[in-house]
Amino acid sequence: MCPIWQVGPCWMASHRLKLNQQKTEFLWIGSWNTLSKLPNGGPQLVLESCTVPVSGEARCLGVIIEPDLSMKRHVQTVSRACFYQLRQLKSIRHSVDSETASTLVHAFVTSRLDYCNSLLAGCPKVVTDVLQKVQNAAARLLTGSSRRQHGIQQIMHQKLHWLNITDRIRFKLCLIVYKSLHGLSPRYLSELVTPVAGSEYRHRLRSATHGDLVIPEARLTTYGHRSFSYAGAKAWNALPNHLKDHSLTLDAFKRGLKTHFLSSYL
Repeated sequence: MCPIWQVGPCWMASHRLKLNQQKTEFLWIGSWNTLSKLPNGGPQLVLESCTVPVSGEARCLGVIIEPDLSMKRHVQTVSRACFYQLRQLKSIRHSVDSETASTLVHAFVTSRLDYCNSLLAGCPKVVTDVLQKVQNAAARLLTGSSRRQHGIQQIMHQKLHWLNITDRIRFKLCLIVYKSLHGLSPRYLSELVTPVAGSEYRHRLRSATHGDLVIPEARLTTYGHRSFSYAGAKAWNALPNHLKDHSLTLDAFKRGLKTHFLSSYL
């Protein structure tokens, strides 16, 4: 019998919450070693008179979260949906021009690849490679390349001006950091980025004049290095100094950022 973790009705009322048992999901998040120590998957959750069992995964804003935060299930779901759309688009590719085909691919495929992709920061290559295969297939569809043809990524960079999946993740991270530094993001994100120039003990460092951010210490490399405060600061500090100029507008920053990543393929 699993232990019970109870939350009383007073707590629910004080937080202005009302339980919908059919839409409530509950899971324990931790490392594989920690989760293996929980008996029968961990304690259940009791809210008022309702018992919510422990789930193997939970969906939040379309993103599937697993207890070990591996994101494998989410990536597999995105890959399956994208390949379905690519099969549908392949059947009509000969009937539409290149511009229309590109619009359809962006609407039904690449938009899925980019949705919440910043959560994949720090994921192992075996996870991001699943989405890279989807992007390669989309590039073959638009350029008419066969599966046996080598160098599809080079064609993707030069003809379509697409970034690889890992660089799309870095692009999104840097964009969120830019918005956080310029007051264009929610406060809870802005509080996670700290310029070196604003640090009491580091404002005299050379990195302070370069617009760098403070990279916080991470106790667990498996999860700590994937947090936004760490991964975002690391991606931002790796940018050239001219992109960290505070006077850059949002559009100029995005253009310069994409040019920076594309130039790394040359």
